Amino acid sequence: MTIEFADLQSLTAKVVAAYVGNNTVSVHDLPSLIHNVQAAFRNLGDDKPAAAKQELVPAVSIKKSVTPEYIVCLEDGKKLKMLKRHLKTVYDLSPDEYRAKWSLPPEYPMVAPNYAKARSEMATKLGLGRKRTVID
Repeated sequence: MTIEFADLQSLTAKVVAAYVGNNTVSVHDLPSLIHNVQAAFRNLGDDKPAAAKQELVPAVSIKKSVTPEYIVCLEDGKKLKMLKRHLKTVYDLSPDEYRAKWSLPPEYPMVAPNYAKARSEMATKLGLGRKRTVID
């Protein structure tokens, strides 16, 4: 599939405009965004099975990614207390997609253990999780 230069520019402009209209993009990141979108269109017709079969290399080892105080994102190595929001905003991945991508077990946590424990204790102190009492 060959895309003509004018079509490539038009498609790139439309995609970049739509993306910038819905996302915050700094002026410094705009040229790389345009380049990446254009490269994606150029590579649409290329069949490169070797590129699709690239083995994923995590930013840290999976064993070291869960600590009591934080979870390390395997995508970028960032240390976080809550991984779910980071995955959605930065990589547009759900927890299930992330676990599948990295071959993680279903019980792999998305929240640091100590943080989850602290939130649970706070909820218990506030009386959350109890059934309401009916006042007659």
